[in-house]
Amino acid sequence: MSRKTIISCAVTGSIHIPSMSDALPVTPEEIARQSVDAARAGAAILHLHARDPRTGRPSPDPEVFAKFLPTITAETDAVINISTGGSADMAVADRLAAAKAHAPELASLNMGSMNFVFAGAADRVQTWKHDWEEPYVRGSSNRIFANTFDQIERTLRELGDGLGVRFEFECYDVGHLYTLAHFLDRGLVRPPLLVQTIFGVLGGIGADLDNFRHMATIADRLFGDAHQLSCFAAGKHQMSFMTAAGLAGGHVRVGLEDSLYLERGRPAASNAEQVDKAVRILRELGREIATPNEARALLALRGRNR
Repeated sequence: MSRKTIISCAVTGSIHIPSMSDALPVTPEEIARQSVDAARAGAAILHLHARDPRTGRPSPDPEVFAKFLPTITAETDAVINISTGGSADMAVADRLAAAKAHAPELASLNMGSMNFVFAGAADRVQTWKHDWEEPYVRGSSNRIFANTFDQIERTLRELGDGLGVRFEFECYDVGHLYTLAHFLDRGLVRPPLLVQTIFGVLGGIGADLDNFRHMATIADRLFGDAHQLSCFAAGKHQMSFMTAAGLAGGHVRVGLEDSLYLERGRPAASNAEQVDKAVRILRELGREIATPNEARALLALRGRNR
């Protein structure tokens, strides 16, 4: 249990599409503005994807990242976390491109191949803004999100060994924790580990609070003092799991990548609005909110100036 709670904000992701919410940031200017506002609201870590500014489609292009990263780093001291997940229809080389080009302090790393299905969300869209959106969403039921052991090792070696990047290890099921333990035993990852447990994605472990307790127990058994546990859940489960993680002394993640709502029936107006709510709840639970530099210390990050 950490005395301080790290709040991560996943700003745009690759699951939700522009037709689902006008609040979803798409252009570099929107991503930069919402990231800055989320950091000012209390997010110590910004988990970042990029999108084609014309269509809103997830983009792996390092040059698109380069259009919003300078603004974020100039206006905040937040930890930059670049996704290596990208989207399930990207090649591994594309998924690694932005992190290799920009060498952030932190990068996400998915710990196993899985079905990652969000096709059902298509039934709730009334009007499609772009031609790519409907086949992308409905097609998720026929795609495998590949994260093989060779791909994981490649990521660890090219980003970790090669550039000094550390990782947010994304674990969508119990087996992913054991996969992480395998790479720890081989010496390819080094503590402290940021273990991000994820619930409610169809194809991964379900959004049942008993599953959170089980994942936390197994992570503690496997990693002990060598890890920092974080948690988030997709969609309507976002805030209840955030609260459970806070009660357990863990870290939390919110953001429009994970849920487009602030509460049942009320869409979120921005990422910062979700961060504000997380801060209020955590403080009511007696938790202190970690600053970016406190997060760096807990996670042994190299620091902005390095």
